[in-house]
Amino acid sequence: MEHISQLTTNIREKASCPDILVISRLFLPKEEVISEYIYNRCLQDPERIIVLTASCAGDKKFDETQQFPIYRWPSFQYWLEGFWGNLLKPLMNLVGSFFLAIKLYFRYHYRYIEWGHSYEFPALLLLSYLLPIRFFIYLHGHDIRPVIGNPVWRSLFKLTLSRATGIVCNSTFTRDYIRNAFRLQTPTHVIHPVVRPEKFSVGTNHSNLDDLRVKVRQTYNIPETAIVILSVGQLVKHKSFEQVIENLPLLLTIGIDVHYILCGQGACELQLKTLAQRLRVDKRVHFAGQVPESELASYYAACDIFAMLTLDNAKTRFMDGFGVTYLEASYFGKPVIASRLGSVIELVSHEENGLLVNPKSGYEVFQAFKRLCQDQQLREQLGRKGKEFARRKTLHRMLYQEN
Repeated sequence: MEHISQLTTNIREKASCPDILVISRLFLPKEEVISEYIYNRCLQDPERIIVLTASCAGDKKFDETQQFPIYRWPSFQYWLEGFWGNLLKPLMNLVGSFFLAIKLYFRYHYRYIEWGHSYEFPALLLLSYLLPIRFFIYLHGHDIRPVIGNPVWRSLFKLTLSRATGIVCNSTFTRDYIRNAFRLQTPTHVIHPVVRPEKFSVGTNHSNLDDLRVKVRQTYNIPETAIVILSVGQLVKHKSFEQVIENLPLLLTIGIDVHYILCGQGACELQLKTLAQRLRVDKRVHFAGQVPESELASYYAACDIFAMLTLDNAKTRFMDGFGVTYLEASYFGKPVIASRLGSVIELVSHEENGLLVNPKSGYEVFQAFKRLCQDQQLREQLGRKGKEFARRKTLHRMLYQEN
C-alpha cells in the first residue's frame, strides 16, 4: 500500500503495462457491495489495472497480496465523525482522488479511468479536461440518488456522463433510469455483479457446506427436518421482513415446521422482534445480527428458502440498485421468493430459479411460501437453475472492443 506522501519513494512494480486506473472510494477490505463489485472487476484484468482508493482498516495487509498496485489516500476515518465528518469526508475523497490520479498519470501514463461509482464525480469531470484519457463511469443505483435532487449537481453530472466513453450500470433497471432521466448518446452497458467464492471462505470447494448447515441449525436449535427461511440485509421498513414473520403462524397452522433467520441490523429490529412475540413465533424467528461476509456461507447453507419481499415506493425505488444477496442465494443453490419489481426480475426468473410475487398481496405471498415449503423437488429444481444463473459472467474487457 502506498499513500500520497510515499509516491516519490521506491514503488514496487506489480503490473507489466497497466493502462487502466480504477478509482473508487469503496474498495476491499472494506465490506461493501460496491467494493466487491469493483474488486471482481479488477481480478479480470490484473495486468492492466492500477487501483486508487481510500484507506481503511486492514488495507496494508490486504494490498500486499494483490496482483495489481493499489494506492490509497488517507480517509482519517477515526476523527472525522458527526456533522463535520459527513461534510468533510466527501471533500477529502474528491481532493485525494483528484491529485493522486494526476500524480499516477505521470508515473504510468494510463489511457483510461474507470470511476467506480458516481460519488465525488466532479473530480472525474476535472480529470477528463486535464488529462488525455478516456473514462468509463460505473453507476449502481443508490449512488445516483444524492445527485439527482440538486439542479446544479444534476447538470454537472449530466455533463460528466456526456463526456464519458461509456456508462456501466449494474442492472438494466439502472440503465433505463439513466436513459430516461438524461437522454444521452453515451454508450451504456449493463454488467451484473458476480459471486466470488473466496469471499465466503469456502472457495470453489463446497464439500464442507453440510457441516456449516448443521452448525448454524444447532446454534439456533433448529431441527434438521425443519424448513428454514433466510433473509440478508438491513432491517429497514421497505425490505418488508415483517411479511415473512406474519406468514409463519399460517405455515405452522398447516403443519409446516418452519424457522426464520434474519442476518442484518437496522432501525426496524425492535419492531420485528415485537411482532414475532405478538404472533407467538419469537422462538422461531432468529436475529443473527450483522454477519461477516466470510460467515455468510454458513447461513446460505443452513436455509432451504431465501426470501426478500422488497416494497416499491418513491423514496426507496432507486436506492437498492442491484440486490446481490439474491445472486448469492442462487449461487448456493437456494430457491428465492422475491418481489416482482425493479432489478429483482433480472436476478429471479419466475419458475426458473425462484418465485416472483406481488409483495402487497398477502395471498400470493403465502401461496409462494406454502408451495416451496411443501415441495422439496421444486426447491431442488429451482436451486439447480439458480446455480447455473449465478455462474454467468460478463467480462469488463468488452468495454474496450471498440476503443
